[in-house]
Amino acid sequence: MSSAEPNPVRVRRLPLAGVLRIGRPSDIWFKPALSVVVAVGVPNLTLLALGRLDLALYTMAGSLCALYAHHLPYAARGRALAWVVLGMLASVATALVTASLTSSAVILVCVGALLAAAQKALCDATRIGPPGPVIFTFISSASLFAPQTLGQVPGHLALGAAAGAWAWLVGMAPGLVRPHGPERRATARALHAAAAYVEASTTGPADGQERRARAAAAAAVHAAWQPLLATGSRQEPRRSLERLVVRVEIALAAPGDTDPARLRSWARDLRGTKPVPRPAPGPAADELLGVEIELTAGQARPTSRLRPLLPLALRTALGCALAGHVSLALGVGRPYWALVTAAALYQANITLTWSRGVQRVVGNLVGVLLFAAVAPLAHLGPAALVLCCLAFNFGAEALISRNYWLGSVCVTPMALLITEFTGFQEPGGLMTDRLVDTLVGAFVGFAAAVAVTNRRAGDRIEDALDTADRARAHAERLIAAERPGPAALESARRRLAAALVELRATADAAAGEWWQRALPEERVMLAEQAGHRTLAATVRRQGPHLLEGARA
Repeated sequence: MSSAEPNPVRVRRLPLAGVLRIGRPSDIWFKPALSVVVAVGVPNLTLLALGRLDLALYTMAGSLCALYAHHLPYAARGRALAWVVLGMLASVATALVTASLTSSAVILVCVGALLAAAQKALCDATRIGPPGPVIFTFISSASLFAPQTLGQVPGHLALGAAAGAWAWLVGMAPGLVRPHGPERRATARALHAAAAYVEASTTGPADGQERRARAAAAAAVHAAWQPLLATGSRQEPRRSLERLVVRVEIALAAPGDTDPARLRSWARDLRGTKPVPRPAPGPAADELLGVEIELTAGQARPTSRLRPLLPLALRTALGCALAGHVSLALGVGRPYWALVTAAALYQANITLTWSRGVQRVVGNLVGVLLFAAVAPLAHLGPAALVLCCLAFNFGAEALISRNYWLGSVCVTPMALLITEFTGFQEPGGLMTDRLVDTLVGAFVGFAAAVAVTNRRAGDRIEDALDTADRARAHAERLIAAERPGPAALESARRRLAAALVELRATADAAAGEWWQRALPEERVMLAEQAGHRTLAATVRRQGPHLLEGARA
């Protein structure tokens, strides 16, 4: 879209307040924490028993894959974990072959930077979720600087593959006890978000708090439908979960007729292995559950075309390369630490990247002090070293959802102890290298993020606005039709809901860029308000039984 007046350019101030604030833990913090301990512990203890702890780097390449895909239903998780393991092995293979062909640190840093950029782009495009590309970059960068010959590469990859298979089993094992656990958690989040919106809507006329609650609830509903409808047979208890999500959609359409306490009660009942609550279905609700779901399943696939992959990939490549080379120039023995620090910074926009940089520096500085305290205990013997690493693995995953810097406090000593699997080293030198590489990686990496501006963020908002407007117009045409088909109306509603979620995510990402033209914030707000009114109208058009269900 064009305008007769030039758009003013603004510079966004980078925040400090709240960057280190400790939040609530993730509702599944213990799952990745326990999974990584089991996935890492069995291979490491096996190597310890064999006296080959020096091979732990290669088994950890596969073991750390257990950190991924805990939010996915088990059918989708199995596929995602398999791709994560294959991607990890491909990264490690590239690194090991490169290390066996050259000993030039300059070339190794350049290859590491290119690998980090590719890993960032692929993880964002596939939306694999936490911990994102940082684990791939950590393992592949360390592998680049591991002494290697071509003849050793197949054996080392075999170790990684074996550990990756074990990690796959660890990730899938909870499904034997709670086969619908991820779907239950996603539905519970949607119920809690809807209850918060209902409470916010009763405080008076629409305000910023209500709009934020409405957007959060819409995103939670969209996230709940994806695991429910993308995989698996639609039988009990899945159908009961679907009915609960329909009740959430009813609450968003008629908040005044909804009891938030009931929504929260249903959410509590979804914990553990209790039977799934079964609200009265009602004919209209059953009709919703009976429509075709091809469109919804398609929406679960990545929509990477709307995501700023190229600027983030360029930032990652440039920042990692510069950080690694500056570290080399300073004479640091492990430049890959600076490379990994830079790679860990890059988030959806410059504001989030700045916050992550502050968190990374603070967490690493405290982590180095923690390593100094723990090193005498870890140096008691190889067994103590392995056990300390496992404890820090657990601590990192237990704390990182509260704030990234807390997780870094445990990640830092864990990374330092891993370097000692090949032999104990003098703690002072390790600590100095880590501090220097942290500061170099953070400052140089952030400078690269500032240099590579994301000027197309505003264009992506325009595209998202156009998509939302078209989806809303299509839904309104069906609402106005004399006898709209239920499947067509439901598909239009799902398409509009997905478009509004994407619009909010795109607007939030663009709002955090530091140097760009003024954003159409008022247009985004009006488009969201109109879209949510249309979503409510589609629920009313689909039948009075739906709204009656809110009062039942």
